[in-house]
Amino acid sequence: MSLYHRLTVELPYQTGMRADSYLALTGMITRSQIKARKGQLVINGKPRKLSFNVQNDDVIEISLEDIVSDSFQAEDIPVNVLFENERVIVLNKAQGLVVHPGAGNRSGTLVNALLARRNIKETGDFISFRPFIVHRLDKDTSGVLIAAWDSDALEFLQRQFRERTVKKRYIAITRGAPVLEQGVIDAPLARDIRNRKRFAVAKQGKIARTHYRLIKRWILNDGTVYSLLLLSPQTGRTHQIRVHLKYIGCPVLGDPIYGDAGRCFPHTTLALHAKKLSIKLPGEDKMSVFRAPVPERFKEIIKSLSLRRGFLFQCVPPREPF
Repeated sequence: MSLYHRLTVELPYQTGMRADSYLALTGMITRSQIKARKGQLVINGKPRKLSFNVQNDDVIEISLEDIVSDSFQAEDIPVNVLFENERVIVLNKAQGLVVHPGAGNRSGTLVNALLARRNIKETGDFISFRPFIVHRLDKDTSGVLIAAWDSDALEFLQRQFRERTVKKRYIAITRGAPVLEQGVIDAPLARDIRNRKRFAVAKQGKIARTHYRLIKRWILNDGTVYSLLLLSPQTGRTHQIRVHLKYIGCPVLGDPIYGDAGRCFPHTTLALHAKKLSIKLPGEDKMSVFRAPVPERFKEIIKSLSLRRGFLFQCVPPREPF
């Protein structure tokens, strides 16, 4: 049995793109999954290869071989639910929880937890090959994450991410501080040619923009600087905030890939948290706003910095900084 889906191409620019690359861009499936599941494409009514160059308004129809029914197992993993109805679920993802099963993480993920929550069985719905996932957070990033319970809701939500109408707010504690109290980091990103698991700023990379505002800055007696930043990514590249903050000289505290914990916090974990998400829910016209409380690990670091003998400079942001 094969799975089928139909969608219209909506590129954020006028030039074309390979069909398999566009499907990966939508977040529904990766290029490797298309090949592994022998994806067959029909574009504007004609059979095409995966390498076919699609343009805006092209209609893509894709058929995929069904997945093995036991590929993802339901697991009773506790999750922190912020909101739920019959179409979507909004969670405060815990730090350390992987979002989707993959190499080395076939179990213990958010998808496994969601399968158990609804006791959903594999059905043949297109969503079944990548259950429910609208967007992702890195394993060690905590905070607000939305998932869908059906394929129509998935498409409705993902469309907003593609069109960049979703508003996302993150907080981060960094080692160092930006030169300006607020600004935009506009630096394209690509995979690091020296380490394929990392990303780096590259002239030929994908467009990536992150707005930031300094909330607090601690300057300790030894000259070490730490900051609390509010961030709003305009694009959604992998590791975007982490790479951008390293690029401007203030990596996220506890980042095992792009930063370090620093002398004061040698054992801290990644201090990055998705604090707020504004998005339209299926069937609604107004934006819904979801917030995840500041995690305890942030409070402990802030308390520790505030109690240290040093000079504290504090910025007070307006109600809506971006």
